[in-house]
Amino acid sequence: MQHTAAIALGSNLGDSLLTLNTAVAHLNGLADLRVLACSSWYRTAPIGPPQPDYLNGCLLLATGLTPQTLMQQLLSVETHFGRERRERWGARTLDLDLLLFDDVVVCHPDLTIPHPRMNDRAFVLVPLAEIAADWIDPTTGRAIAHQAATIDRTGVTLFCQNALFIKQS
Repeated sequence: MQHTAAIALGSNLGDSLLTLNTAVAHLNGLADLRVLACSSWYRTAPIGPPQPDYLNGCLLLATGLTPQTLMQQLLSVETHFGRERRERWGARTLDLDLLLFDDVVVCHPDLTIPHPRMNDRAFVLVPLAEIAADWIDPTTGRAIAHQAATIDRTGVTLFCQNALFIKQS
């Protein structure tokens, strides 16, 4: 059975643009994953300790994986790209967050879907609205476009448009 998932990507260490573009291609090459759409990349101010600005964006994926297996796959890809977890909200080579998975709600100690802080983060909602404007958040009942239109976008600026993948109907 095919599912649709939305993930957020971020990087602020090394060549972040290269890392993000390479990570998208890497994800698209994995078994049971296909990239359907990739948002533009946005430069965003960091949350947490002092660190460089991030590049952030979002992807839509088609997958045959379960939410838990997809999350494990995302963690494995982060490790592949040199992610080290040293401090909460610290700088990172690659961050992959599972935001949405069909209309599923998951409340588990290791995984919460929708992502618990996604509706508070312009660096997630702005790029997500580019590729999933009509997706209804199952916890709020509101479309992503509506949530993105009402959030403070301070600190989120377009870095470059991305034409790696075009959403297929």
